[in-house]
Amino acid sequence: MAQVTAIIDTLKSCLKAHGLRYVEVAKVLNLSEASVKRLFRTRSFDLEQLQNICQLMGMEISDLIQAMNQRNPGIAQLSVAQEEEIAKDPATLLIAVCVLNRWTLEEMVSFYRFSESDIIRKLALLDKLNIIELLPNNHIKLKVAANFHWQHNGPIATFFKSTIERELFNADFEQPSNHLAILNGMLSAQSAQAFQLKLKKLAQEFDQINNADAALDVNKRDGVTLVLAMRDWHYSTFQSFIRA
Repeated sequence: MAQVTAIIDTLKSCLKAHGLRYVEVAKVLNLSEASVKRLFRTRSFDLEQLQNICQLMGMEISDLIQAMNQRNPGIAQLSVAQEEEIAKDPATLLIAVCVLNRWTLEEMVSFYRFSESDIIRKLALLDKLNIIELLPNNHIKLKVAANFHWQHNGPIATFFKSTIERELFNADFEQPSNHLAILNGMLSAQSAQAFQLKLKKLAQEFDQINNADAALDVNKRDGVTLVLAMRDWHYSTFQSFIRA
């Protein structure tokens, strides 16, 4: 119901932005103005009516949904205390990662050795933390922003960093699905800043691709970790050769 309310509120806002009144909407829907007001009050538009109103504004329903998401972008970050609540239990952290990757309850039950009730308890905690909304029939609605990220150096980032140091590079990077590039160079401050912007853009592109693929069945997706790192660094092995 909350999402329906958000859609109708966005529809009202868009109509106002286009300088359109209920009387213009009534003509498009072949209804009286009183009937249109009742539809807005009861939030009982059908899909065809929504489509007709959007066309009146030169929009598609997808544009309306996008406008709604922009009005209600969701949370971009949890507090440290909230992250600690998740990070203290590996099972909860795993379920959190799954829902952020758009897994359904059924997919988690079939893939991991959790019972349905175990997962629902974890989902209830994530609902309490405002990451998701647990809907009827245990459907999951994400409430995070598109640019959601863990706290820098927070509990969860620290956990993943320790895992990366221990496990990530222990792999065969000759495999087709893997890639490792280690580059060394000397850059000016301006060039370093410009390259950092390119890395941020690449990270954004990764997020966009990940979000697009979220609509695919989980069996058609593989877990992928991308690490982008750039720092001013002299190898410790070479430190002893530097003149004091």
